Amino acid sequence: MSTSGEPLSLAAVLADRRSSGRAHPHGMKWSYVTRRVMPGVSTLVGPRVNDPRSGDLVVCRVTRIGEHDHCEDRWGRHVRLWPGDLLVGALGNRYATDFYEGYVPRGSRTHLLTAGGLIGDVLAAHDAHVVPTELEVIGAVVDDEMRPLSTEDFAAPTPPPARPRHATIAVVGSGMNAGKTTTAAAIVRGCAQAGLRVGAGKVTGSGSGKDRWSYIDSGAHSVADFLDFGMPSTFGYPLERLADTMVAIRDALAAEGADVVVLEIADGLLMPETSGLLERLGGIADSVVLAAVDALSARSGVEILRGLGLPVHVLSGLVSRSPLATREATEITGLPVFTPKALAASAALDLLGPSTNTAA
Repeated sequence: MSTSGEPLSLAAVLADRRSSGRAHPHGMKWSYVTRRVMPGVSTLVGPRVNDPRSGDLVVCRVTRIGEHDHCEDRWGRHVRLWPGDLLVGALGNRYATDFYEGYVPRGSRTHLLTAGGLIGDVLAAHDAHVVPTELEVIGAVVDDEMRPLSTEDFAAPTPPPARPRHATIAVVGSGMNAGKTTTAAAIVRGCAQAGLRVGAGKVTGSGSGKDRWSYIDSGAHSVADFLDFGMPSTFGYPLERLADTMVAIRDALAAEGADVVVLEIADGLLMPETSGLLERLGGIADSVVLAAVDALSARSGVEILRGLGLPVHVLSGLVSRSPLATREATEITGLPVFTPKALAASAALDLLGPSTNTAA
């Protein structure tokens, strides 16, 4: 890295590493949160920015392997990390009750918050996880005019208003790891198997190829998420920005021909951003599915959703793995509980209403 403040091409950084004996034969590792940065875009490595913000693209050196011994590349493939590797990622915040609480770093020493390439300082961690992988910020990714680049610079334009032909289904969870993505993917599968074109959207969370590929593998006709609209992670962004993005994801998927749109909202109902979005979900979602861990969380979640006037129609998630818990949840909420397998078979069509006409 130049000490004069002059930018270096990424190739020059690699050349410097080769001369010092620290080169990696595969060069830079571009993580998943950089997937909208097209390979043909001219990029350089400039000095670190003085006022770092969520979304800033940076080049980091891996200094110590901890929890994450791999990253996801632009396509979501797991790529092994080694000390000395150069990783291109994005600064951001993370809110994960079962993993890390992290924030945009202020110094050069920081951590890898997610395998998707989100970079920030870990403030607190779940005790099931070891120390985070440590990074050194080498510099900012800049353009030919030395302007620092951000995920914002590669965001899709706001689409025109549009609605899917049949329905928008929102999947929310009582908490983390309640089975939201599994449930959303099962709904995608069930509708796609019936001949419908399904658009799948991840409204909040941290950029991850795992979620995107889960939708695609289930038969999604089109996929969109918050990263498409400039955010590597949604924690810490203004609520109005998140609400506008939720609508933009729905509109973009509908404009691409989706008959049904499935929107997954990450984290639990008590997470501040999720709670705020739920208040704006009325008029967007025709049906809401709650993924719950057990009957007690199902009861509390349904009470919250009904209190907001939302059309919660079905329970799924981890609670559906136990026949006894399923019976408890149905008795206390009056709602049917569907396993992901049932949703993927045909139960997902119950969320569309009686007038839905599927393709032959």
